[in-house]
Amino acid sequence: MGSGIAHVAALAEYDVMLTDLGQAELDKAMETIRTNLGRQARKGAISEEQQAAALQRIGTAVGLDAVKGADLIIEAVVEDEAVKKSVFAELRGELPAHTIICTNSSSLPVTRLAVSTDRPGKFMGMHFMNPVPMMELVELVRGIATEEETYETAREVTVRMGKTAAMAEDFPAFIVNRILMPMVNEAIYALYEGVGTVKAIDTAMKLGAHHRMGPLELADFIGLDTCHSIMQVLYEGLADSKYRPCPLLVKYVEAGWLGRKTGKGFYDYSTGTPVPTR
Repeated sequence: MGSGIAHVAALAEYDVMLTDLGQAELDKAMETIRTNLGRQARKGAISEEQQAAALQRIGTAVGLDAVKGADLIIEAVVEDEAVKKSVFAELRGELPAHTIICTNSSSLPVTRLAVSTDRPGKFMGMHFMNPVPMMELVELVRGIATEEETYETAREVTVRMGKTAAMAEDFPAFIVNRILMPMVNEAIYALYEGVGTVKAIDTAMKLGAHHRMGPLELADFIGLDTCHSIMQVLYEGLADSKYRPCPLLVKYVEAGWLGRKTGKGFYDYSTGTPVPTR
């Protein structure tokens, strides 16, 4: 997600500093950005000049020191509240007064995250969809303390990046994942209860509902740990049993079968051709 956000920000002519925990992660991110920009250029979506200029606008750095003078910081770390709060804690007292912090969280309460910063009024959610360069939507989520100027700035940045902004209230999982993730979880229940196989469930939804990806294929793409995390946020935040993560999803996460990023989830990707694991 971070590399995708850097990609679209650089194309929008923003200077970008991409940070991570290590140089290997940064090298991988830059390779992804180069590949995706190159694909856009070959398809004629951008010019070769735009491709080269965008790459020139992206710098990289290990750790957070390099972003402490930024006008806007977009956090895109793992969907874990403690990890996100540790990032914000490291930035406390280190930023100019005008700096805005946005979280790319897909489900966590913006108001609760804002409290871990030194600037709740200049904090809000800016939830990009994955893959960022292809998906048109950004959910903008205000916390209870978010200032109007902060929201308007985030909206202007969203539009300049070529995205459409959708205003979402600060409820668990916002709009997209509030609707999407229970559908994915229900598909996993259908597999768990033997209603259909992995292939049957995905085929049914692709051909019967014209979804571009089946729900189990989509879960693997998103990451089963992320799916579980979002369902847990919904379950705990709304106190409704209909959001309980499917036990089969829990078992896959416990096994380390997290989808594409680990090579195995509801499909096994080790041979190059995805093969259902159930």
